[in-house]
Amino acid sequence: MTRVILIILMGSVALAPQSGLAQDMEARARAAAAASRSKSSDSDAITSNYVNPGLAGETISTIDSSQTFTTNLACQKSATMLELLVQPGTTGDITHMSISRDSDLDGSFDQNLTLPVPVSGICANGIVSCDPGSWNNCSPLKWDVASAGAGALKLTQVPLSDLSACYCVNASCGNNLVLGNLNSVLKDLGGGIIGALTTADPRIGVAQASIEGPVIRYVGAQTTACTNAPAVSATAYVANPAALAGDASSAAQSSSIFEALAGSAAGSGKAQETRACTITRQVNVSDPIFDAIISRTGGRSTVTVSPTVARFTLGSPGEKSLSGGRCTIFEFQMSLQVGDGDRLRSVRLARYYADDWAQIYVDGTLIASGPNAWTGSGSPPGNCEQGRIFTRTPGTDLMPFMTPGAHQVRMRVAVADEGGALAEIEAEIDGSCRVEEQLVDLCTSYAQDKDCRLLAEEVDGVETFRNGVNTGLRPLAQTRLFGAGQCTYQFTRDFFERARRYSCVTDSAALAQPDLTRGAYIIDRSTQTLLADRTLSRDGTISTSTRAFSLPDRPTVPACEPICKTRAPKANSDVAVSGVVGSQQIDPSGWNSFYHSCGVDGTCPLGEGEELVSACGCLDDFPEAAVMMQTVRLAGSDLACTAGTP
Repeated sequence: MTRVILIILMGSVALAPQSGLAQDMEARARAAAAASRSKSSDSDAITSNYVNPGLAGETISTIDSSQTFTTNLACQKSATMLELLVQPGTTGDITHMSISRDSDLDGSFDQNLTLPVPVSGICANGIVSCDPGSWNNCSPLKWDVASAGAGALKLTQVPLSDLSACYCVNASCGNNLVLGNLNSVLKDLGGGIIGALTTADPRIGVAQASIEGPVIRYVGAQTTACTNAPAVSATAYVANPAALAGDASSAAQSSSIFEALAGSAAGSGKAQETRACTITRQVNVSDPIFDAIISRTGGRSTVTVSPTVARFTLGSPGEKSLSGGRCTIFEFQMSLQVGDGDRLRSVRLARYYADDWAQIYVDGTLIASGPNAWTGSGSPPGNCEQGRIFTRTPGTDLMPFMTPGAHQVRMRVAVADEGGALAEIEAEIDGSCRVEEQLVDLCTSYAQDKDCRLLAEEVDGVETFRNGVNTGLRPLAQTRLFGAGQCTYQFTRDFFERARRYSCVTDSAALAQPDLTRGAYIIDRSTQTLLADRTLSRDGTISTSTRAFSLPDRPTVPACEPICKTRAPKANSDVAVSGVVGSQQIDPSGWNSFYHSCGVDGTCPLGEGEELVSACGCLDDFPEAAVMMQTVRLAGSDLACTAGTP
């Protein structure tokens, strides 16, 4: 931090014409850095100077101690939220352990607990109780709270695998382990209890206040959710971390500021558009409706023969329905409308009769006449009066005419005196149900465009992508009904519709870049003693200049922060499922290594029971650390049987 402050302050006065001002600024920066380090150089300093007084409502002073103020960071405070007392017995076990707790943070203890079992081992989240002085008949116990909030503290028996960082403290692992390591024993026991309390009530904030002999005291405060209800909604993400992304997205979408910035070209760095598309599974069930396939307009009537066959008639039936005098021409018309031509099996002239003569045209083409050949638009050839009704059943195929659309059918009748005429056209359709299934993908172009990325997707109402992130959700296969009546079909598919939104870059070029020509000019033409510059005036003219330039004297910077390495003897009292680690080693003792930052006088601050290993200097223990990590890795690999034969 000191170096950063110095660099910033020195950079701000790089062009100062007076060296005295630069030296004054440097001195002030050094003094500010030293004052800051004295109050926040390590976690202990931060805890004692800021955390503890802040939570307890005590006075906090500024970095230079010139001003003081009192904070109100918590709803409720207690100078001593938890007090823990331990006393070891002759067997090395902790035979007496009492806990006093201020559960409602009103300043007085309201819960007291004395452990009914000896403590033979200590874990990060519990204890191990064995036969005194031995590691036999051990019971792993975990710190727990009877109920949320102010529930009573308790111990719950669990498998040893549920506890972590366990180690032995009784005589089976060494002599005087509790009193010889009293501070760490108290911190480990207190840390396990505090962990259980803060898990049950996340509003509680704690900090280690002091250790006095066999007693450790904690300052406590209620830092959030100043209500009687101990629930804090943010803690739900511990059990369900996947919900955090969705809730964050919802909160962002409800913020107009966030949406405005995220959707802007400046926010994305490029001009973008959001484009929506769908991938739809279309299932078409074709029901054989006669009128939808072929129907008539005009004519006389429609005669239904069967569900798939019908006859369309035109004319004037009867022997004396028409009066013609010597020879009169009558015309009759109807229109056949063809819809679904694929379902039309046949259309034919089934029958026609007349008294006296008849012609039948389809779309202006003569297809039949009688009783003899009659062509042209004039009168019939020969005598108009035939004196009888003639009938024909030609079965003429009219399918070549029956393309989709309207078709005109015309009948011309020549009558002398009295007579009549009728024509029947028979149509047959395909009465079966037809099913067509296809995927209509309107997203192909976006999916193949390298400038587009999938932003959101819903599959049959299930959100599978949100803000470009896969939610992990997938819809179950669905069953849907299509069609109606006799043409009803059931389909089961993995999806029926995907609704997507893509974010596409509309301009592949980034936003306009700043003009760097001035900076390039300065860098290219300046020296250590001369500063060259080029400026652009409002009228567009460019002017260049040069002036003397010098940097203030830069202080020497040490090559590193000097540190020292120490060690202290340690009994290998760590506990595993198989027992105490030290009991399975040739030498049950070991060493704890420590690294300390050296003071300004270059001395190593040795802790209690520590001896110097490496004096203050630029230490590089990376090779040793690499060897240790590799050893642990290979040892772990040896624990697994990787070959067929152990």
